[in-house]
Amino acid sequence: MILRAAKTALIFAVALFYAFVVFDNITDYNSNYQFVRHVLMMDSTFPGNQGMWRAIHSPVAHTAFYLSIIAWEFTTMLLCFWGAIRMAFAVRHNSQMFRQAKNPAIAGLTLGLLMWLVAFLDVGEGWFLMWQSKTWNGQEPAFRMFTVVGIVLLLLVQPDAEDPV
Repeated sequence: MILRAAKTALIFAVALFYAFVVFDNITDYNSNYQFVRHVLMMDSTFPGNQGMWRAIHSPVAHTAFYLSIIAWEFTTMLLCFWGAIRMAFAVRHNSQMFRQAKNPAIAGLTLGLLMWLVAFLDVGEGWFLMWQSKTWNGQEPAFRMFTVVGIVLLLLVQPDAEDPV
């Protein structure tokens, strides 16, 4: 029972994190918009690098990219909250019911991992050379969140051997 409670609490914690991220991105829109904008414009990468042709200078593209990140985070948050609520209601039921209750959370965590991997590491670091920037570099927070979400996902998918008494 304690393992189920731990899994449920961790999913709630991840959902809460994404709720704060979405809240911050909406209420302080410009701060992270500037991050996205500068990464896409590649204006703080190494001078004279041969990858500058990749830079995007369109404010419309910057906005679309940023809004897609917020939508991605919002969807992740909803799936994690939905999964955590379902898990909380199923915590005292049999293993099969609890396992099924985890599905939205598994989807949410997977979506979260994909966001950090695709948007920040693949696109930001890999394509737009974010790693070259001292100012607009999101590698460390992306890696930190990828690690946290990944560990929670690994714990979540571990089998629940016990049925509650």
